Amino acid sequence: METISFDGFLKVELRVGRVLSAEPFAQARKPAYILHVDFGPELGVRKSSAQITVHYTPEELVGRLVVAVVNFPHKQIGPLMSECLVTGFHDADGAVALCVPDRDVPLGTRLL
Repeated sequence: METISFDGFLKVELRVGRVLSAEPFAQARKPAYILHVDFGPELGVRKSSAQITVHYTPEELVGRLVVAVVNFPHKQIGPLMSECLVTGFHDADGAVALCVPDRDVPLGTRLL
């Protein structure tokens, strides 16, 4: 495992957002959803593609808090311009479980 400095870690903007909408991403190569995530007044709403279809339905995702990297360059994924990277962990079968705060926190709060 490569080590990084604390200053290196601080360059990654991990922020809390709330999923406003989730829909199947029909054009994705692997099953995924298109998420619209609200990061509060400073950052606004951003789009992301998330391969989280095994553990979550679109209806379950709406209203959930998520943690995302918001300072990566935007990335074109098929017809979608992804504006953030929603984080998660692979389970024993390789499906993704979301990384989420265990309490309500203000939208846009930075992980430290």
